[in-house]
Amino acid sequence: MLKINNLKKSFINSHKEKFGIINIPEFSADDNEQISVSGESGSGKSTFLNLISGILRPDEGEILIGDTDITKLSESRRDLFRSRNTGYIFQTFNLLQAFTALENVMLGMMFTGKTVKSTAAAALDKVGLSDRMNSRPAELSVGEQQRVAIARAIVNSPRLLLADEPTANLDKKNSVIVIDLIKALCRENKILLLLVSHEKEVVEQFPIQRSFSEINNTGVPYSR
Repeated sequence: MLKINNLKKSFINSHKEKFGIINIPEFSADDNEQISVSGESGSGKSTFLNLISGILRPDEGEILIGDTDITKLSESRRDLFRSRNTGYIFQTFNLLQAFTALENVMLGMMFTGKTVKSTAAAALDKVGLSDRMNSRPAELSVGEQQRVAIARAIVNSPRLLLADEPTANLDKKNSVIVIDLIKALCRENKILLLLVSHEKEVVEQFPIQRSFSEINNTGVPYSR
């Protein structure tokens, strides 16, 4: 379902020096698998996910999601493909403070052209927030905000869910709740899950565990 070949990405720092941050000869994952990738902060894990999602474009290489090589798509077509096929749970939630939980989830549906209120409400119900739909982020706990972000990530029924350090801002209790929720939703909806984290306790909860240093050949830290 996901296949990566000869993927490379570099950046230019403030001193105009070029740093190679991603050099992945190959990586693959099958439908419905749940994979955790461990790695230190600054090792390029977020860049890895941003490339897979199509937010970033690589210098070279292939990223096939199903039969589609997203590196060959224009930015607008990558955005459309991502909205229809890939969910993304960000470390910092990325919720808009002026909007309710329901409206934040509906915003995640905009690129598909199908902002159906009942579908967004159903996604919030799946994460246990049916009674908080009209609350704004400031009125929600940190754990509840992350669950809104999860609802937004799954609302379009993606084939692939990417999770970038989803427990980084949570306490231990909420971390367990969020990881269990993400895994259950992906299992029930037959979604391929790829999660990155520097937390050993999180990584060890997954049946398939990979080290980013083994996947990525650069070994060159780069500040995100």
